[in-house]
Amino acid sequence: MRRRGGGRTGEGEQAYWARWAPFGRRVARWLPVLLLAGGVAFEFGMPAGSSAAPFLSAAPLVAAPLHSPRVTAVTAVVAVGCATWAAVLHGDGQSAGESSTEVVTVLVVAVLALGINWLVRRTDDRLASVRDVAEAAQRAVLPTPGRRVGGLMVAARYVAARADARIGGDLYAVQDTRHGVRLVVGDVRGKGLDAVEAAVIVVGAFREAAEQEASLEAVAGRLERALQREGRRREGLDQFEGFTTAVLAEIPSDEHGTLRVLNRGHPAPLLISPTGGLCEVEPAVPALPLGMSEVAGWPDRADETEFPAGSTLLLFTDGVTEARNEKGEFYEPETRLRGRCSPDPEVLLETLVADVARHAGGGPADDMALLAVRRPGEGEG
Repeated sequence: MRRRGGGRTGEGEQAYWARWAPFGRRVARWLPVLLLAGGVAFEFGMPAGSSAAPFLSAAPLVAAPLHSPRVTAVTAVVAVGCATWAAVLHGDGQSAGESSTEVVTVLVVAVLALGINWLVRRTDDRLASVRDVAEAAQRAVLPTPGRRVGGLMVAARYVAARADARIGGDLYAVQDTRHGVRLVVGDVRGKGLDAVEAAVIVVGAFREAAEQEASLEAVAGRLERALQREGRRREGLDQFEGFTTAVLAEIPSDEHGTLRVLNRGHPAPLLISPTGGLCEVEPAVPALPLGMSEVAGWPDRADETEFPAGSTLLLFTDGVTEARNEKGEFYEPETRLRGRCSPDPEVLLETLVADVARHAGGGPADDMALLAVRRPGEGEG
């Protein structure tokens, strides 16, 4: 359930700093040049006996974590050169010992900066390898569906809250079966590897059940049992992130334009009409998330609604609806997207992701899994 309120919340603070982060990075990258220029200006503007060594020493240290080895080396050479020039320039006003000490100080710091740069680059290479592995894992767990599945136009997107993350507990899957196109979008409680493992279990169980079960209710039952089995295997939910909100949907291959939706505690999908109108597909009876049947349980029931040609079904996780601006206001997709929807599912998701980023001031505070499915209109088949 979303909480309303003002004030600068944790998400609001994150949005605030995310807005200013690009400016801060640009300033930081130019800081070595500013320090070198400041050191030279200090030598010209201050009387003999003053030292620009602090400026000149700081320049290569700042360059080390922000720039390439070549830029860091050039900065280090320029800093040492400026220190040597200053020692010669003020040679009459300073003792030879003081001048030599300042030059040696800048030289030592420059060498340290080169070592720091090497360590940073080596760490970046290792992180790049980890990101490659994470990206491969995402493709394995959440493969990008084809643009056409069972005659429907499909687009999917996973947007991580952290730029260096590739996968988390949000999930989606699309399956073309003899019962029609079936799909799921879900969000596992928690973060980290446990959430990823739970997402793998849900996606795997869905792909098997979607092919074998005759109804969405039976598919949901299979997912529930899969999570319960894993929870028991790990000695209870305290050791397993098994609490998963999810929406399952089924679009039969007939021409009647029927849509079946089963919601287990997840944000309601949006149904977008061919004219751009939006409405939430709310469940007739609210239900608990998957993995909570031991708390309370009742029979699942899928809701049916019309899904005419030219309409689009948009599903998303709560990273969309819980994105806040600096005033603490939640993102309202049904309001923000009204009149801005595209018949192309890919464009629709791009519009949504960009609009959430603008609302949150740079990016979402939580991961987002997005899925858009459109029934082609006449002449689009």
